[in-house]
Amino acid sequence: MTAEIGPPRGADLAAVRSKAEILRGWVDAVNITDNQGSHVRLSSWAGSLAAMDAGVEPVMQMTCRDRNRIALQSDLLSASAMGIPNVLLMTGDHPKLGDHAEAKAVFDLDSTQLTWTARTMRDECKLLSGRALDPAPDWFIGAVENPFAPPEGFRAQRLAKKVAAGAEFVQTQFVFDIPVFARWMEQVTDLGLTERCHIIAGVGPIRSLRALDHMRGNVPGLHIPDEVDRRLRGVPADRVAAEGMRLAAEIVQLVREIPGVSGVHVMAFGYERGIPEILEGAGIGARGDSVGSDHAD
Repeated sequence: MTAEIGPPRGADLAAVRSKAEILRGWVDAVNITDNQGSHVRLSSWAGSLAAMDAGVEPVMQMTCRDRNRIALQSDLLSASAMGIPNVLLMTGDHPKLGDHAEAKAVFDLDSTQLTWTARTMRDECKLLSGRALDPAPDWFIGAVENPFAPPEGFRAQRLAKKVAAGAEFVQTQFVFDIPVFARWMEQVTDLGLTERCHIIAGVGPIRSLRALDHMRGNVPGLHIPDEVDRRLRGVPADRVAAEGMRLAAEIVQLVREIPGVSGVHVMAFGYERGIPEILEGAGIGARGDSVGSDHAD
């Protein structure tokens, strides 16, 4: 079980610590987002350190949007030096989608290239330039994938490239369409990827019709089936939030039954306090004080 914390828009770590404390004992690790949606926030490495201070293992997200290969490798080295055990490597949203639309996008590397870079740094003890690293960094390397983006038939092969590059765990886009996700998992399994990489299904609540409209119309690659739309619109307005929470809990239960799924990643941005409720609704109790394994699965 993993969850997600968005750092604050301000120079204060208290919000990260308080959210991590809510999740401690419920999840094995928490993602700390990296200027999510191209909006300026406190950095993911600072948030990761705050999560560790609160007793929760962090997964530090890194995007290629804001850094060239020099800065990316430097941040990866620094993460390892500070004891951050997991990195999740992403291409990142374009700046035009965020609060500094005029910002220059970098994209010196893409997510697959950055994954290969991280594996090379760790396993071959060298930088992209070929210069040796002493000591080499050490972290568990993660990536993201969207089983629902077109063309659907090639999404498993796309994941195969990231696994070949070095991805050891993968977190997916929100899962609302169980049949499509199950077909993707069959393809992933047939390629032997579940033997080399842990697949963690993305789940989260839709707590308002406004959020539903935004997710259906403005989030690239996010697929919400018509039956989900009808279900949420079919309850009174004051019950949409509760129905969205129940739906998220049901999806957690369903994806856990799909062969090859290693875990669930719960995303409730701005409503992290509701994650324990979702897990309880899915029949998953608190995990005690045993969080902080060597590597997050």
